[in-house]
Amino acid sequence: MRKRSLNLFLKTTEAILLFLLSIQPVCAQTSEADSLRTALVGALPAARIEINYLIGSYYFSSSPDSAINYFNAALELSQAMNNDTLSAKCMYRIGILKYNAGAYDTAIGNLFRALNIFERQQDPSRTLLCLQYLGMAYNDQGMYDKALDYGKKSLDLCVATGDKYSAGVCMTNIGSVYYAQADYDQALEHFQQALKTMEAIGNEQGIADALNNIAMIYEKKSEPQKALEFLLRSLVLTKKIRDTRGVAARYHNIGLVYKTLGQYPIAIRYLDSCLVLAKEGDDKSYLKEAYHTLAQLYAEMGNFKKAYGTQVLYAQLNDTLLSEENKRQFAEMNIRYETERKDHQIVLLNKDRDMQKFIRNAFVGGFAIVLLFAGVVFFQRNKIRKGKQQSDALLLNILPLETAEELKATGTAKAKNIDGVTVLFTDFENFTALSEKLSPQELVNEIHFYYSAFDNIISSRHIEKIKTIGDSYMCAGGLHEDDSVHAEETIKAALEIRDFTLAEKGKRIAAGRPYFEIRIGCNTGSVVAGIVGTKKFAYDIWGDTVNIASRMESSGETGKVNISGNTYEIVKDKFICLHRGKIKAKNKGMIDMYFVEEAIIT
Repeated sequence: MRKRSLNLFLKTTEAILLFLLSIQPVCAQTSEADSLRTALVGALPAARIEINYLIGSYYFSSSPDSAINYFNAALELSQAMNNDTLSAKCMYRIGILKYNAGAYDTAIGNLFRALNIFERQQDPSRTLLCLQYLGMAYNDQGMYDKALDYGKKSLDLCVATGDKYSAGVCMTNIGSVYYAQADYDQALEHFQQALKTMEAIGNEQGIADALNNIAMIYEKKSEPQKALEFLLRSLVLTKKIRDTRGVAARYHNIGLVYKTLGQYPIAIRYLDSCLVLAKEGDDKSYLKEAYHTLAQLYAEMGNFKKAYGTQVLYAQLNDTLLSEENKRQFAEMNIRYETERKDHQIVLLNKDRDMQKFIRNAFVGGFAIVLLFAGVVFFQRNKIRKGKQQSDALLLNILPLETAEELKATGTAKAKNIDGVTVLFTDFENFTALSEKLSPQELVNEIHFYYSAFDNIISSRHIEKIKTIGDSYMCAGGLHEDDSVHAEETIKAALEIRDFTLAEKGKRIAAGRPYFEIRIGCNTGSVVAGIVGTKKFAYDIWGDTVNIASRMESSGETGKVNISGNTYEIVKDKFICLHRGKIKAKNKGMIDMYFVEEAIIT
């Protein structure tokens, strides 16, 4: 009975606090959060979970990094107490925050673990949210097959539960995946289904967004008059519901269509209106888009003076956005250590109030406080120094040395064109089936085991790890020096990864344990490398070379290293390769592919 009463009290408290959060200004929320942080000291474990979760909720919008810290604290406690429900809620919240920050690999990991629990608990609403965010994360990463898979699963769940609004959202998400792949017919079909669904339930925001999406499809299909028809309908509805940012977006898109039609004066009027709204709302993203489109428009008109001036504004704003975000990320890294220090001080304050009172009184005394102050300063300086060392070590763990140094010095890093890079992708063949048999922690342990082995293999061959995305691992050779053997070294690494995974499979079959199987693909060519995006620090590479490497992986077979004709021409004298012929790669046409069997002994 006592435990039931405690649970009821905690749930009631959460409901009240979240209601107060929704109606209080940010300053009041911060004050409440400070009070809750103090209340953590001495609280029972069950209460500490709830308090950490509530503080994370306070910081969810205003300070994502702080929110993640508290959600992680709640997660650690809930896992220790085998509270799957709260564990999943924390992982889901962390997944959303990481997705918003562009940290897709971490987001996917947390969302996937939360999804397993919500599915097991038969919680359709939270299961749906996890599926939707997983689909969006994979879409943003260009992993369209997985994005479609999760999009369709979420749509099936909406149909099964009769959730029409969410079904409309899922149709939009699926349409967005097809749009990203330039499959405009499929995208149009799903956007039209979303429109019908939103019209059936009378959701005006959903209708306006669907109309805008359909218009953009017609613009891509070179049907500007149809695009204009849908955009104007969307604009009327967006104004009706007072969606200022949406109105700015429609103004920009209408200006874009009139530019395509060659009606430049009308296009300029709409783009200028977009600029006005974007400036009023301090919406730098639409300011940037409007400047960029206007610069192109003036150039087409032959007004090169205005084209140049507008392009300069666009470039300045783009640089500002990148610099501001990069500096913010560095500031947050330092703030994290300051937050930890303040939290520690709160704990000490509550544990030993008598000592603090003594210290305050001793301050009047004179020399003793000078010594104490000197000791505190020394301690804090030493802690800050260690914090910065940890920050630098973390930065070097995710960025190459020269990129990290450039980023610390200037707040930004220039992208580079690099010729002759060999990109390697891996993907676990039976990941989904295996994940259903393992607990979340067991699954993470397994992935960590394999990825650690892959890290050791590529490090020994001076290959740069780019990122991991769920069960996909990406690396590249030849990025940072004139390396004439990058293709050979990358293929050797691929064969070592293949052999390690096959050997591990044999051991696990003999021991009756679960195992992974793997596909590997490689391609060689030019890439653009650097820090991309504005939401996170992450060294990345992109370009057609990367896309084809991904297709080599998805077009391969289990236990095989599949390479393109580009890579084959470089390594054909070093490895025994079997020509598979020209094989269709999704969105890339017919490509010569080869299976690498083994290295030629010389």
